[in-house]
Amino acid sequence: MHKIFEKLKEEFFAILPPTIFFFVALHIVTFIRMLMTKGSHFEPLSTVSIAVASLILGKAVLIADLLPPINRYPDKPLAYNVAWKTTIYLVVAGVIHYLERLIDFSRQAGGIVPGNEKMLADMVWPHFWAVQIILFVLILMYCTAHELVRVIGKEKMLRLFFGPAPLPAF
Repeated sequence: MHKIFEKLKEEFFAILPPTIFFFVALHIVTFIRMLMTKGSHFEPLSTVSIAVASLILGKAVLIADLLPPINRYPDKPLAYNVAWKTTIYLVVAGVIHYLERLIDFSRQAGGIVPGNEKMLADMVWPHFWAVQIILFVLILMYCTAHELVRVIGKEKMLRLFFGPAPLPAF
């Protein structure tokens, strides 16, 4: 029974950083989408929906990190893994963003095919790409921080950011 609690505690603390990151990031994206679509029929996601999405994304990132293709460049400079992971996560985020919009338009049009046609005709593509750019920057920040923690170590990163500051080496 003790091992189960230890495993649950380990999983909880592993999923916490990406979940918090995506919770904040998705709120930023929702806020920006609200500002871009002010006066339209757009209804933003609720905080509960964003929390559930954050938990799913946090766990998905942890699972993806266990797959061999995701850590393709472990012995190269960090820029390789950051660029690789950012590309993969951005493609997945783009697909999810497209499907999210497709669901909205499919409800209005009464089906997926008519919804896709309506979306391609009616969607404000600069808004779509603006959200993608924001997601790119946020995902790039996440991947950069994640790779730095992987190389430097969690304890040292926490110490660097929150103190006490390490003694200077002479």
